[in-house]
Amino acid sequence: MKSINELVQAAHQNAKDKGWWDEPRSFGEIIALIHSEVSEALEDHRNGKQPTEVWYEADGYEGPIIQSDMQRYPEWKPCGIPSEFADVVIRIFDACGRYGIDLEKAITEKMAYNATRPQRHGGKVL
Repeated sequence: MKSINELVQAAHQNAKDKGWWDEPRSFGEIIALIHSEVSEALEDHRNGKQPTEVWYEADGYEGPIIQSDMQRYPEWKPCGIPSEFADVVIRIFDACGRYGIDLEKAITEKMAYNATRPQRHGGKVL
């Protein structure tokens, strides 16, 4: 299995290879793109999709939506909340690759710090 930082580099390289970094992007645009993926997950939830529900779509396919636990063809787009969560992580990985952030170290440090915090720290409510 690849390390987090190896996945960061792979995601960023793919984004560069696909032309997403041919023109400069502002930090705000990068954050908005991350946010848009979270919003797509929320929309799936609002449309009655379950957190583990996955389906596949393909350009030109006229049949019913394929709900399955496996992708039958590599060109079929995985859809659903799990896929949107993956997009969030991929966008974050790409941003970390762009800015040279050691995400593995940041996660390890933050998790260690969070373990020291009191139960339901902060007391904030939604």
